[in-house]
Amino acid sequence: MSVAERTLRLLTELEHSLKEHSLWDATPPSPRALQSTLPFATDTLEFYQWLQFIMIPALRQRIQTKQSLPNAISVHPMAIEVWRGQLREYKTIILTLKEIDTLLDGHHGRH
Repeated sequence: MSVAERTLRLLTELEHSLKEHSLWDATPPSPRALQSTLPFATDTLEFYQWLQFIMIPALRQRIQTKQSLPNAISVHPMAIEVWRGQLREYKTIILTLKEIDTLLDGHHGRH
């Protein structure tokens, strides 16, 4: 299975876990909120919203358009920080993010 296929599988798992934890919004935030330039859009979005409306769509778009995937991301440490004190509750989300980080960390090429 290619890196792209594995990434898509993990993104689907992540989406499912977010929905299971009621961390999935039916309506997107304002376009202005999505334009944040801060890491994880911490000034305009909740972390789960950043995952739903920025990270997941961006990675899926890159795969669908056959663009290179990032080769160094570090999302799960932010999840640990955001959900400090609730790590057991959000364990599946955090572990999926760690798998995505590990999969993309240092991979080379497109897929």
